[in-house]
Amino acid sequence: MPADPYFFGYGSLVNRVTHDFADAHPAVLTGWARAWRHTDLRPVAFLTAIPMEGSRIDGMIARVPGADWAALDEREWAYDRVPAHDAVSHDLTADPEIAVYAVPESRHSAPTTRYPILMSYLDVVIQGYLREFGRPGVDRFIATTRGWEAPILNDRAEPRYARHQQLSRDETGLVDSLLDELGAQIVPDTRRG
Repeated sequence: MPADPYFFGYGSLVNRVTHDFADAHPAVLTGWARAWRHTDLRPVAFLTAIPMEGSRIDGMIARVPGADWAALDEREWAYDRVPAHDAVSHDLTADPEIAVYAVPESRHSAPTTRYPILMSYLDVVIQGYLREFGRPGVDRFIATTRGWEAPILNDRAEPRYARHQQLSRDETGLVDSLLDELGAQIVPDTRRG
């Protein structure tokens, strides 16, 4: 009987509190980078993996019990599931099949003020990287992600991201200082209240 497959998560799936997939382990995906992209399948921008020679990104792999991809495919419905077995380094003794979710390049467009990055989503991602990889991992996340010129909607007061998390004061301060260093374009949430 073949071993259960694993997925490689590189965004919100790095934050363990956003899912209940067991047997999660830090891993590295080689030959890929992250990018902020919009697709016509969603009303906001989000992260996708993009092939990029010479790039490596940190993330987490987790087992898909019974090879039942249905729940994860539903969560990641705007992505294609792409085999990535040969591109992932991990500490497992077994050698499972591994997939990564990525938006097909033909469906990418740049984020805009109409289709911004949600701060509540970004907060979850950075919180996950901080908890799993420490500050050096957060810095690598920033360095290996393209598209920081995209507008970021400050929806912290009324989070729009379904899996938003409460950040500590230090975590919030870290996110804010990183965005300041990047010169990020923060857009106020005018649809509040």
